[in-house]
Amino acid sequence: QVQLVESGGGLVQAGGSLRLSCAASGRTFNYAMGWFRQAPGKEREFVSHITRSGGNAYADSVKGRFTISRDNARNTMSLQINSLKPEDTAVYYCAAAPRYTSATYQLKGEYPYWGQGTQVTVSS
Repeated sequence: QVQLVESGGGLVQAGGSLRLSCAASGRTFNYAMGWFRQAPGKEREFVSHITRSGGNAYADSVKGRFTISRDNARNTMSLQINSLKPEDTAVYYCAAAPRYTSATYQLKGEYPYWGQGTQVTVSS
């Protein structure tokens, strides 16, 4: 069983920064890990993912502002968020998925394991 716990959310002014963290427990060796977010009244959407080897991808809306990283030895993943905008306000979720040969890791249906989420609120 895989368990994921996010931390680091909060209230920040537009233009500010936050660092989100995700701590994983269980058999996550060789798992891809991702960040998704869900704003009120909207679908949960892909933000970024990273494979064990460091391959990654970002949603167009966050490219250049968000940076994903992971520490395989500590079983943790982080998301550095800079130049925050009010439209970044959402609950941010950490997710983990075993490696699939055809996976994009940009679809929430590809991830069987999810954290409880951490709230990020950006004031204008």
